Amino acid sequence: MRLMRINTLQWRLNVNKAMIMSNAKILFGFHAVQARLRVAASSVREVYVEHARADKRMQNFLASLVRLNIEPRLVDKHRLDGIVGHSRHQGVAALAGDIRLANSVDEVLENLSVPPLLLVLDGITDPHNLGACLRVADAAGVHAVIAPKDKAVGINATVAKVASGAADHVPYIMVTNLARTLREIKEHDVWVVGTDEEGTSVLHDAKVGGAIAWVMGAEGEGMRRLTRETCDELVRIPMAGSVASLNVSVAAGVCLFESVRQRG
Repeated sequence: MRLMRINTLQWRLNVNKAMIMSNAKILFGFHAVQARLRVAASSVREVYVEHARADKRMQNFLASLVRLNIEPRLVDKHRLDGIVGHSRHQGVAALAGDIRLANSVDEVLENLSVPPLLLVLDGITDPHNLGACLRVADAAGVHAVIAPKDKAVGINATVAKVASGAADHVPYIMVTNLARTLREIKEHDVWVVGTDEEGTSVLHDAKVGGAIAWVMGAEGEGMRRLTRETCDELVRIPMAGSVASLNVSVAAGVCLFESVRQRG
């Protein structure tokens, strides 16, 4: 394989110009880049690899690019750090265009032929938590993840890396008024279930196998008052140990897969 060396000025101009012209974004890390190549290789504009890394994982990755007829650009670590914005990229990055996903709750619900399974995140500001929630949501078959525009993190490169490709599959819809959106979801006969340590129902006793929107608050703070009051039901995850709460992505996984289990 012929790898192209590019000088500092060239890659800066190429990356910036491509991102502006094609509404593209930078993906980094093996999982995120490979997931995009797997589902939408045509959306990948450029692939950058660190020339000093020659281990088996990198060789396997380069071999996959050969099969896709993609010629990567060889850069040193310093330049790759500059492309990504930091050094936690594993020696791999890609410039990729957006994949069209549903951008409204109505669009999601109106195009489903099965009972909706939604995840609502209230007050999740950490990109690692959001990325982990998206990964869990994708694994559970969630149709959309919903969050408020205020006090919430959006999709960025860190979220995409942690999500390991799930950000390209699961619609992430940010809404102006979360309580109003929950009321609109109810109009589609979706049962809105919030998680709360003081919930009246225990998770495994609750009937959550139908059309469900799970609502999760930030660890420690929980859901905001109005969000909490809008839920149809509050359930609690039974805790047998000494810890008082779970990380939001862990709690989301427990609840979502209980719905999956009950759906059979």
